[in-house]
Amino acid sequence: MKILCDVHIAIKVAKFLTSKNVETEHVNRILDKWNTKDEDICLYADKHDFIVLTKDADFKNSHFINNTPKKLIKINLGNISTQNLIDIFDRNLDKLKMYFEKNLSCYIEINNDKIIVIED
Repeated sequence: MKILCDVHIAIKVAKFLTSKNVETEHVNRILDKWNTKDEDICLYADKHDFIVLTKDADFKNSHFINNTPKKLIKINLGNISTQNLIDIFDRNLDKLKMYFEKNLSCYIEINNDKIIVIED
């Protein structure tokens, strides 16, 4: 499993995922950093088989309308602390790995500590 964190995901989340042996990049460290356009993030993620991790609804729309990014985790939790988000990932990482390993294209939404999966 490889995750590309969008600009609004804390670097601390990326570091946590890396500590759990998940190959993780943060957009602030690649491409045009925080100025990278969503479409460029999608292209990079699809080309390098990353799952985009975001809070941005534009990626959800792009996934379902344009079929990019192919793999997406949309955080829909409002103003949650970074530590609470890390705790959610810690509890659900094995389940997330399973979904993405068996699907070439998949949308997952984390909503009120529930994981909603839409397999394409």
